[in-house]
Formats: sequence, C-alpha cells, structure tokens
Amino acid sequence: MDNLPTDGTPLAADPLTRAVLELDEYAAGLGWDQPSRLFALVDTARLRAEEPEIAGQLGLDEDAGQQADSLTPVEQDELPTGAPLDEFLATIAWPEAVAGCAMTVERLMLPQSAEAAVPEELQEEGAEEQLSQWVADHPERQEVRLTVAVLRDGKRESALRLREKDSATEVLTGAGLVPGLADALAATFEE
Repeated sequence: MDNLPTDGTPLAADPLTRAVLELDEYAAGLGWDQPSRLFALVDTARLRAEEPEIAGQLGLDEDAGQQADSLTPVEQDELPTGAPLDEFLATIAWPEAVAGCAMTVERLMLPQSAEAAVPEELQEEGAEEQLSQWVADHPERQEVRLTVAVLRDGKRESALRLREKDSATEVLTGAGLVPGLADALAATFEE
C-alpha cells in the first residue's frame, strides 16, 4: 500500500491499522456475499529478507514503496463451510514467522435498541439457529463486513463496513469493535 492512497482509504500511521484497512479494501473489491477469509500477517521486511522470491511474487520489491514497518497479508486456504468459526480457529497454529493474523467476515447486526427486544428463549444455549433467523428477519438488521486482526503481542485492530454505507471513507476502526472474534484469533497464537 502506498503512503498516499488514491482510492479514498484513510491514511493510517500504525502498521496493523494499515493492514486492516488494506484487507477491508481488498474484501470490498470482491463485493458482498463472500465467504469468510483468513490471512496470515507477516512482517514485510522479514519476508523480503527471508523469502525474496515470495516477496517478489507479491510485488514487495525494495523499491515498491511499502513502509519499512508494514505487514503483508497472505490469504490462507478457503475456510471449511459449516464449521463454527471459533471451532475452526481452535485448530490453527501459526509458524513463528507469522507476526499476526486477520479475518474478514460478513454478519447481520442489530442496533442496540433492537438487541433489547431479543426474546429470552433465543438467548439460551442451543438456540443459535433460531436467534440467527430472528436477526435475519428483523426489519432493523444491518449487513456488515468485519475485518479483525491481532498480533502475537496481543495488539488488536478492527474495521467495520456497513453494506448501506459501502465506502472507504465510512469504515469504522477500533481495537475493541469485535472482541469475540479478536479473542478467537488471538487464541491461535497461544501455546
């Protein structure tokens, strides 16, 4: 990613924030109704030094303009369908060369005002399918794309894009936007 984005993506100083915004823009380019995607985050300078051929294939040549402290996302194989994300993520262990990981997922969300109206029986364990259907049928539901990244050291960043405001300038960022997914991603680095 160049230092001066030309596509409306806000310039971020922090390497993790830049990686999250880059992944959000990548996912936006693929359109909506996409499967979840998992990415390894590798230190760009380390990748250039230790794997110059791979770095070249990714367009990460020394003169390509990436910042020295940047992170390069490497998309992983397609995720299995039907398996809950937390169960799938519990099976992952990253090699030492991976500095962090990130995931993009699409979800339906309700505004806080609507969350208070969720029937009690749908909040109980085992009612996940019924709750999902209730949210899908709710007139105030919003489709969102979440991009969440974590580093080995525990640092986190997230981006949230609403389908109805599908613009790089409307993306919300923050470390605590999606704590559950961030926790699940962070657990992939626990020994």
